[in-house]
Amino acid sequence: MAVIGVELAGRGYDVQVGHGLLANAGELTEGFIRKDRVAAVADRNSHRAHGQQLEHALAAKGVSIDWFITQPGEGAKSWGVLEKLLDWLLERGVERGDHIFALGGGVVGDLTGFAAAVLKRGCGFVQIPTTLLAQVDSSVGGKTAINTAAGKNLVGAFHQPALVLADTGTLDTLPPREMGAGYAEVIKYGILGDRTFFEWCKENGAKVTARDPAALEYAVTQSVQAKARIVAEDERETTGTRALLNLGHTFGHALEAETGFSDALLHGEAVALGMVLAARYSARREYISLDNAARITAAIDKAGLRSEIASLGLECSGDQLAAHMLHDKKMDAGTLPFILLRGIGQAFVDKQVDMADIAAFLGEQLQAH
Repeated sequence: MAVIGVELAGRGYDVQVGHGLLANAGELTEGFIRKDRVAAVADRNSHRAHGQQLEHALAAKGVSIDWFITQPGEGAKSWGVLEKLLDWLLERGVERGDHIFALGGGVVGDLTGFAAAVLKRGCGFVQIPTTLLAQVDSSVGGKTAINTAAGKNLVGAFHQPALVLADTGTLDTLPPREMGAGYAEVIKYGILGDRTFFEWCKENGAKVTARDPAALEYAVTQSVQAKARIVAEDERETTGTRALLNLGHTFGHALEAETGFSDALLHGEAVALGMVLAARYSARREYISLDNAARITAAIDKAGLRSEIASLGLECSGDQLAAHMLHDKKMDAGTLPFILLRGIGQAFVDKQVDMADIAAFLGEQLQAH
């Protein structure tokens, strides 16, 4: 087991990574439970797969669980579900000193974290991520949000968890496609800031997605350590350092929007495509070589992830994809910063990108291959 500290001024917390943590959740979360009942949020799938184990772990400490169950998928990150969750928490008398448990993937963590942020102006929550994507990315760092008609994650708050338990054993129930989507966020850390880890991912990506225990724990631990360093330096994304974590996301969110934020393109799959596009656009701007862009594309492709947006069969133009980006929450004074690359492991923020050129580039990519 690995324990990674997320060091924030006066309110750091631990991320524990290992196999079998859920079975010991009663002991590991004991310091965050004040009553004989806790409120927990899960989607239908995570509750079915892991809810009973969490119940047994807490029951060993004399604690029972009240469950709020959502439907799986991005649809749960909505005003309507948030309102129902908040009313449910208030009905159960959840207080500011209590901790809400979030058992599931990134959607559950985002929804629960945002509810915790606004309930009585802020109460605690414990993240128990059960997808690879959530374990290496969304459960760490305190970004919480819901989606709106205008776009993804546009209403939210920075609200850090009190503890993250990343039990790699929970990934045994994930479909292969979900493992691949999570792996995109793993290799992202190599592409944006650690060429050595990128090379490791190229050689070991298949082991990670096949759930090899050693490779999986190493990948999750390295990813969390990388994110913890960045979050500690720039918690609220004000200096530009944390913005690097958005590599692939601006392109990816546009693709998600065009596919209706549906299962046609999972978030991690969109990020993988977005990183390919960011690499190719970096080469277009002559920041990196075509060879390096091709190496990133090959690494994404080797992991079994989509590397060509033409494969989505979208009936849209580059202008339409670029228009989705104008709703991005990172828009500032009418400009949209892009995370581009000066090399593998050398991401940077470019605030001088011409959206007309982005539209032309995306139009070319839609027609390629």
